[in-house]
Amino acid sequence: MERMGYQSDLLQQEETHEEDETLVERAKSGDQEAFGELVRRHRSKVYGYARSYTREAFLAEDIVQDALIRAFLHLGTLVDSRRFLPWLHRIVRNQAYTRLQKGPHKREQLFTGLINPSHDLEPTDWEDLDSILHRLGRTWSPAMEHTGDPSEVIVRRELLQTITGMLHCLNPRERRIVESHFFDHLSPTEIGRLFEMSQANVYQVLSRSRKKLIQEKTRIVVDQYMKTRKDAGMMNQTVLRKPEAFTLPTWITCAAALHGLIEYTDRKLSLPMVLGLSGHAFRLTVVPKEIHIAGPTMFPFADVLQEGLSNMGFESKVVGGEAADCASGQNANQVAPSLLSAEAREKRPLPTLLPQALELVHRSINRGYPVLAWDLFIPEFGLIYGYDDESKQLYAGDNCGHDKTVAFEHLGRGLVEELFVLAIEKTVEIDQRTMLTKAIDTALRHYAGAGSDKACANGLMAYTAWLEAFQQGSIEPNGNAYTIAVAENARRNASLFWSEIAATWNDPAFDQIRPMVLEASALYGQIADEFTKLSKLFPFPAGGEPNAPEPSKQATAILQGIENQERKAVALLELMLEKLSA
Repeated sequence: MERMGYQSDLLQQEETHEEDETLVERAKSGDQEAFGELVRRHRSKVYGYARSYTREAFLAEDIVQDALIRAFLHLGTLVDSRRFLPWLHRIVRNQAYTRLQKGPHKREQLFTGLINPSHDLEPTDWEDLDSILHRLGRTWSPAMEHTGDPSEVIVRRELLQTITGMLHCLNPRERRIVESHFFDHLSPTEIGRLFEMSQANVYQVLSRSRKKLIQEKTRIVVDQYMKTRKDAGMMNQTVLRKPEAFTLPTWITCAAALHGLIEYTDRKLSLPMVLGLSGHAFRLTVVPKEIHIAGPTMFPFADVLQEGLSNMGFESKVVGGEAADCASGQNANQVAPSLLSAEAREKRPLPTLLPQALELVHRSINRGYPVLAWDLFIPEFGLIYGYDDESKQLYAGDNCGHDKTVAFEHLGRGLVEELFVLAIEKTVEIDQRTMLTKAIDTALRHYAGAGSDKACANGLMAYTAWLEAFQQGSIEPNGNAYTIAVAENARRNASLFWSEIAATWNDPAFDQIRPMVLEASALYGQIADEFTKLSKLFPFPAGGEPNAPEPSKQATAILQGIENQERKAVALLELMLEKLSA
């Protein structure tokens, strides 16, 4: 029976090979259906190779594209055309190793450096895209259509179709200039002479076109990613239960979102505990001079949020966030409502990391965990708790009153144009002493000003910048009021955090610091009360008159008192850390 099965497999392989040869002959004669069938067959094999090296579908698609380009350009080195697929497999393997070693940063320039120019070519019609692409094909392999392996012809045609699709995102003038630069390797000076334009204008057109091509490549990768899901029968609608975190009464939306992530795990933590252990109960970041509304969220998202989760015993994965560090942007409360609309998002650049972000969203939700995301509706943090592949919509919300769907392609295209998503990967064992030790260390580094620069001031340095802004009369009322509200809420939760530890953590290791824990709870409660006084002077969202002489004088006195209390809190935290580390 086994031998009969083996013979049957051999027979099936021979029939498939013969069928491939027939399809190739039909494709060479112009049969588009036969060509399409061959492309589907060979692309599946190549994609399978790529997936054997990475579990991330978007990365496999990118590896496939790079491998096809490299294979196409070097087909002349293939001695035995019958060995095309094993040869292509080696290229995929090499590309996969290269990409995995380099990490998430991709090559942005699409074609430069890949093409060997040839000078013995017939004149090209620069007005005709097909003429340019035909020139490109001849440059790569002059006699391939007649003497090359049929499989090579298929890959060649598929690649040219992909390039054609990308170039059609450019207007005719841009396309001609890009074709002459990337395909014919003309210098900007030569292009300027050819098209009667200055070299500076050539650079401008190339720069603008390159951005368009990067956008188009992102769209293609997203489309291919969704097509892969469809071909694999993975097109689903998966919606988790709505996070309880949407109802949490806190101004600190990243803490609410972190709480929302954790509530789906087997580790239950209160909001004050999440704020304390993650370090957000002790944070203060302000924008010098104006005290911009973005101050409380001006931190490196990946570093701070992942460290906070690690303090609580969670490993996480992020996509994006590189530009979130200390970039204030616009105040969402002061822009036209139309800038927060779906139509406005459509006009903003498509994030190049969108395929990776969608991959993370799908994978996390399929495992039963929501995903933390930035700027889903306004520049604050929220949660994605479901997706619908057919309609390409994400189910998302936050604790600011938003709860609705967001289009896949609108992710990362909010007011500040920053993509950031984070998902919990796994829970790790961690004891209470370790959690508290790490949390205090996080808080002290922030108090010491870690991450401060010209755009923002952290910890105790923030009070200096804040007081100077009152003295200069340069404060923006809305942003100032928001910063006060966030600070008051943070310190109130810090007080509750220490109270909960004193009341519920019974490890004998805490006996030596329990009096200090109670003292810290009282001290942070007093700090919160002082911030409450400030919030009455400058209520959010109106903001009062922070630059008027009398309110400014009162605020300065209150802030100076708060700063003194914070310094006492820092000394107390340092003493606790010393005791815990002994």
